[in-house]
Amino acid sequence: MFNMTPVPIEVVDFYDDGQDTRHYHFRLHGLENGVEKETLSAWQKAQSGQFFMLSLPGVGEAPFTFTELPNEQGKFGALVRQMGSVTHALFECAVGDIIGARGPFGKGWPMAAMADQRILIIGGGCGIAPLASVINELIETQNYRQLEVIYATRNSATLMLNPERARWRHFIPLFNVVEDTAGLSDPDYYQGTVLGLLPTVLHSFGTQPDLVLMAGPEAMMEAAAEYLVAYGIQPDAINLSIERRMHCAVGLCGHCYLQDRYVCTDGPTFTWADIRQYQAVG
Repeated sequence: MFNMTPVPIEVVDFYDDGQDTRHYHFRLHGLENGVEKETLSAWQKAQSGQFFMLSLPGVGEAPFTFTELPNEQGKFGALVRQMGSVTHALFECAVGDIIGARGPFGKGWPMAAMADQRILIIGGGCGIAPLASVINELIETQNYRQLEVIYATRNSATLMLNPERARWRHFIPLFNVVEDTAGLSDPDYYQGTVLGLLPTVLHSFGTQPDLVLMAGPEAMMEAAAEYLVAYGIQPDAINLSIERRMHCAVGLCGHCYLQDRYVCTDGPTFTWADIRQYQAVG
């Protein structure tokens, strides 16, 4: 039997992080009063790439991925772009307000397969959000042979996870590519698109990456995946996070059908081999 009742979470802090976008930190509420150990344990088992349902009483729910996984205090992060009734209501909340959440849900990134591998990560726009925790985890554990990241967006106003990207640059090669570089004085920002930058990044590997992780606009991911396959990377080595409008998050309502699968339970991460088979992108 599924428990569809949200657990209370507290808005810990937030800051503007891109146009109409904020980076929030939440915390499971009631730890000082003894939140059920099972609830805390379930959230602490969240994996990079999984998502949770954010619940605003009287407004509704919406899915978000973890930018920071829940820690021992039940604190976690999420990048939120204001674009619907739930996010508008959240932007009206103040620090200390209590809202709700359900989760964690879905299938995360294949972390076990990344050990001692050459990994390329590509994020476009808000698509950097489901990749943030896996980048943090890989940097912390150093459990890879090579790691490089491409982050692409339209212009300076839509750059997101700015503090995180500044920190990542101290540990790994990070390629920021912006279509319109007006207002950007940093020479480390490339002008163009992911496809335009891919030859340079792939050449820096010396040999082809063993694994690719992508999240962002589906047209971008489709084009990049086809390029990578032509480059010689196997479709089942290319992993994508697919965004769909999850509603129940437990495979009951059918809002997120992917042919005969559910994005909420079978995803949101899939291989390009799966996506091509189910014609989900494009």
